[in-house]
Amino acid sequence: MAKRNKNTESAASNQPAPNRNRRKAKPNYKKAFMVGVLFLVMLSFILTSIPNFGGGNTSKASSVKTPVTANAPAPRSSTTFTKQGTLTINRQNNPEPLVVDIEVADTETKRRQGLMYRRHMEPNQGMLFIMDELKEQSFFMRNTYISLDIIYLDQDKKIVSIAKNTEILNDNSIPSNGDALYVLELIAGSADTHGLQVGDEVAWEVE
Repeated sequence: MAKRNKNTESAASNQPAPNRNRRKAKPNYKKAFMVGVLFLVMLSFILTSIPNFGGGNTSKASSVKTPVTANAPAPRSSTTFTKQGTLTINRQNNPEPLVVDIEVADTETKRRQGLMYRRHMEPNQGMLFIMDELKEQSFFMRNTYISLDIIYLDQDKKIVSIAKNTEILNDNSIPSNGDALYVLELIAGSADTHGLQVGDEVAWEVE
């Protein structure tokens, strides 16, 4: 029987045995695909959240109104005369009636607006206010750039009082000094030019 060599056995036992069953790892295509899809979704969300990128926010931007500045002109409806009827004043001292074109303020909104912000009105034009109640009326000249003759009329359409040559851009009250149901505004000087006076009768036709 041969004698064993311990050194030889020890060296042999320390060498790793060959792994005959080891296989190479296959690439995980499914995982890579899911990561790619997730990246594309996140990129799309980021891009669409940028204002006006690719039309993602154009509807919101187009609905925003441009703020009106202090120097912007007033709306056309408040600055341009619109004929709505014809008014006739039968004067006591003149057989020939005075005829003017009128705009009519017969609602609360129109009465509040009046002739504010207007810069010009022709001598043959005026505004007729139809009030809701016969009582002492009072007007002022806030935001009004045209000096006026304010003519107060009673329920019979007769002149009660005339406030001549009113001061523009003034908040002081201008009373009728008597019950009035209608108010006629003409450009300043009209009452003196045409000889208007208390008691003159007024009539009008609205178109």
